[in-house]
Amino acid sequence: MKDAQRTIWEELEKGFGGGTKFRILLQMVLNPNEAFTKYALVKATGIRTPSVESQLKVLVKIGWIKEYSYTPKTYQINLENEVVKQIVELFQKIKLTKKTLL
Repeated sequence: MKDAQRTIWEELEKGFGGGTKFRILLQMVLNPNEAFTKYALVKATGIRTPSVESQLKVLVKIGWIKEYSYTPKTYQINLENEVVKQIVELFQKIKLTKKTLL
């Protein structure tokens, strides 16, 4: 059981990582039906292109984001991933709570 728990926490650490990765995830989680190009993520988050590229590689590798081989490539949050489902649910709850506090 400890190995399974450690694996989940390691995945969360890889997924959330630094601030740039969080900003990319936030953009995608709050817009789950939208697919983004790297350029669209750069514009939406204010993060430089090389950083977006490196963060997307990690997120695709752990299965949190799907990569579509269009020209240009597009990326979308992976709602089939169980961890991502929980993250989306958490973010939606936070979003609703924030609205009620305003």
